[in-house]
Amino acid sequence: MSFPVTRLRRLRQNELLRRMVRETRLSTDCLIYPLFVCHGRGVRREIGTMPGNFHFSVDTLVEECREVQGLGIPAVILFGLPEQKDERGSEACSDSGIVQQAVGALKKELSGLLVITDVCLCEYTVHGHCGVIVDGNVDNDATLKLLAKTALSHARAGADIVAPSDMMDGRVARIRQVLDEDGFSNLPIMAYSAKYASAFYGPFREAADSTPQFGDRRGYQMDPANADEALREVALDIEEGADVVMVKPALAYLDIIYRVKSSFGVPVAAYNVSGEFACIKAAGMKGWIDEKRVMMESLLAIKRAGADLILTYFAKEAATILQER
Repeated sequence: MSFPVTRLRRLRQNELLRRMVRETRLSTDCLIYPLFVCHGRGVRREIGTMPGNFHFSVDTLVEECREVQGLGIPAVILFGLPEQKDERGSEACSDSGIVQQAVGALKKELSGLLVITDVCLCEYTVHGHCGVIVDGNVDNDATLKLLAKTALSHARAGADIVAPSDMMDGRVARIRQVLDEDGFSNLPIMAYSAKYASAFYGPFREAADSTPQFGDRRGYQMDPANADEALREVALDIEEGADVVMVKPALAYLDIIYRVKSSFGVPVAAYNVSGEFACIKAAGMKGWIDEKRVMMESLLAIKRAGADLILTYFAKEAATILQER
C-alpha cells in the first residue's frame, strides 16, 4: 500500500514507540575499552591527543578497571609501554613484561572482567615496526616465532583472549599451534584480520610511542582501496583458527564490516580507532557538534553495519549514557 494508507511516521510519534520498533540496539555488552599500561607507580598521565585517556601504571590500571567494570563494560584490551626497547621487541614476550604484570594484577584483583591483550611488537621495538627487520624490511616468517611467544606469555599471565594485530601472514595458525601445544586450547584468538594502513592511527601512535622510525606499514597492512582482499584475509584467519575477526578502523570501513559479517557469520569486532575518536572529541570541544549524540550515532552505525564487538575509547562515556537510559 502507498500513502496515505502507509504512513511510516506513525511509529515515530514518541520515544516509547521508537524504542519498541528499534532495529539496532547498543548495549554495554558489546564494548571493549582499550587501555595503555606503563611501568612505575601512581601513574595516571593524560594522553594529549586523546582527551580522557591515560597512561596507567599497574596500580592505577586496577582502579581504572574497577570503575570500568562498575559501568557494565565486560572487557578491556591492554597495550604496553616498555621500559626498554630493542630491535626484536624483547619485552613483548617477557614473563615480567608490563602487559604480563598488568594481566596478573587484574586477574588477582578483579573477577568477572575479560582481559584481552594486544599481541604485536611495534610498541616494543626501537624502529616502531610490527616485526623483525631483515635487510630493511619486516621479515614475516622470522616475526611469527616472536608473536607466538608473546601470545603464550600473555596466556600464562592469565589473559582471557589474545589479539594479534601485526598483520603478518600465518600468525594466527602459529599462535594457535603454540597455545594448543602448551595447554591453552580453550583460549580464544581475536585476530585483527582486516587491518588497513590508515591515516586514522596518529593519536594511538603517540599514545603507544609506536611511530615507525623509517618507512611505513603499507607493506604489511592493507591498502584502503581494497575490499575483496579483506574477505580473503578474514577467510584465512578463520581457517587458521581465529575465533573472532576484526576490522580496523571502523567508521571509514563500515562497508567492510558489513561484508565480513554477511559473508562469514562469525563474531566480528570493529576498532573505533584513535583518529576517529579524536576527530569527534576535537569538534565537540570546539562546539561544532553535539559530541555525545555524534558519539552514540557513530557507535550505533558500527553496530548496525554488523559488528558484534566494538573496541572504542568512548566506552566509559557510552556506558554511562546507556546506563542512564
